[in-house]
Amino acid sequence: MYGLAGKKVWVAGHRGMVGSAIVRRLAAEDCEILTVDRRDVDLRDQAAVLAWMRDRKPHAVFLAAAKVGGILANDSYPADFLYDNLLIETAIIGGSHATDVEKLLFLGSSCIYPKLAPQPLKEDSLLTGPLEATNEWYAIAKIAGIKLAQAFRRQHGRDFISAMPTNLYGPGDNYDLASSHVMPALIRKVDQARRSGGEVIVWGTGAPRREFLYVDDCADACVHLMKTYSDESHVNVGSGEDVTILELTRLVMDVLGYVGSIVHDRSKPDGTPRKLMDVSKLAGLGWRSTTPLPEGIALSYEAYKAGAHREMVLGAA
Repeated sequence: MYGLAGKKVWVAGHRGMVGSAIVRRLAAEDCEILTVDRRDVDLRDQAAVLAWMRDRKPHAVFLAAAKVGGILANDSYPADFLYDNLLIETAIIGGSHATDVEKLLFLGSSCIYPKLAPQPLKEDSLLTGPLEATNEWYAIAKIAGIKLAQAFRRQHGRDFISAMPTNLYGPGDNYDLASSHVMPALIRKVDQARRSGGEVIVWGTGAPRREFLYVDDCADACVHLMKTYSDESHVNVGSGEDVTILELTRLVMDVLGYVGSIVHDRSKPDGTPRKLMDVSKLAGLGWRSTTPLPEGIALSYEAYKAGAHREMVLGAA
């Protein structure tokens, strides 16, 4: 067990959807939460990160900072997604080693797994086949982060661990249709269609299957792992259940109370056919998700209407 009470805990990426959820979750842990604004420290700048860490001396680090986006953003800006994420994770993981951080949790993504890996995705499927081409740049950066954490553990005995969340959604999500992931994009599309009485456009066939996890559940899982897990292998974080994109569209329409038509834009790619996590390792550590999908969608929609979301400009840092 690793206790957080009385510790200084840095949440890197605290303004993002996952980071802000971790901050909310840590409020119950009797710890001092450290954050830093990007205007004060560029997390891609290794020297600046190291200087800040030496000054603030965090005991534990949640590395939730990353440049993120959907299929279009990944496909349009491959250099940004690879370069920026490599810089962020090397600066923070390296800085954590240099400043003797007691424990670090690196947050990756389910896109690290091969496109055609057996389902559900097991942790040992990593690096067993080609990646999905539309987001391989982001995936390669996240794989490098996992391996960097493992390397510091193996060479220097650092208690650095990694968690691989499935598709996340909730307060603080990005709802820009050009750069968002599927859940916020659908919520915004359905909301717009409900207001205008128009159609709901779904990319591709709607047949791919996706798993979704409410972001506050993910934050709870991350705190649980920080407290209970210490090993080299990354740990999948998910709900263990998936739906087709078409089923998800109908569910969002039902939750938002809109009865309208669905139109498929078959000029757009489907992406990976299926992504479902094997969460047996996490379950064995005593954690399972608690927010059902309809409830999570309703909570996300309320947060969206209240303005608790981001509008990310495609290609911006």
